[in-house]
Amino acid sequence: MIKQKKEEVLGVVTEALPNATFRVELKDGRNLLCYLSGKMRMYHIKVMPGDGVRVELTPHDEARGRIVYREKE
Repeated sequence: MIKQKKEEVLGVVTEALPNATFRVELKDGRNLLCYLSGKMRMYHIKVMPGDGVRVELTPHDEARGRIVYREKE
């Protein structure tokens, strides 16, 4: 089985939702529903509306993503 490469894009958090999920607006204008990665939960990295984030997308679902990094300003 071949492992498919995940695409990483930059975006900005627009809304914080329950259960560590967020609305993220990407640079190309799309809005995604994203969740925090396990390492970000484990190390208690806080993400708030207005933060720049790096989102990992899968080729299966273009409407959801995983936040893997909070960008430094």
